[in-house]
Amino acid sequence: MQWKNLGERTVYENPWVTVNMADVELPDGRHLDHTVIRLRPVAVAAVVNAADEVLLLWRHRFITGAWGWELPSGGIGAGEEPAGAAARECEEETGWRPGAMRHLLTVDPQPGISTSRHLVYWAQGAERVGDPDDDFESSRREWVPLASVPDLVGRGEVRSASAVAALLMLHRLRLG
Repeated sequence: MQWKNLGERTVYENPWVTVNMADVELPDGRHLDHTVIRLRPVAVAAVVNAADEVLLLWRHRFITGAWGWELPSGGIGAGEEPAGAAARECEEETGWRPGAMRHLLTVDPQPGISTSRHLVYWAQGAERVGDPDDDFESSRREWVPLASVPDLVGRGEVRSASAVAALLMLHRLRLG
């Protein structure tokens, strides 16, 4: 059963997001207006050290009113390689320069309404290069044991869909 997008009109746009209304034809021939949020792809960095700890950010998200652990992440610039964007975001947000980035997984957190695609990369180790450029993004940055990931997720201390998926995948790969 496949829905058909017969066309879209933009209702709002800025450099980060475009909100469209799509004319969607359902398999039975009915039509409906469906909101589509178009976003640029996001690069996510998961860095694990030799002690099987992962570099995380503790931050508050005003939209949901929640505190939680997250992985460094951000939008991929025009013409930028996703792995390079993940490394850049990690360094800007943590002050740690990761080693070689390898693709771990790709997540579409809200495929029913958004084109947001999160490309997660991971690195073995990082070099401390100074204070983070974007220190306003988190209250603290810590190396957290991968062994604690299932409990953190279970307690709701990791809420970002891409972080949950990446951390549980790394937990299984490294410790499973």
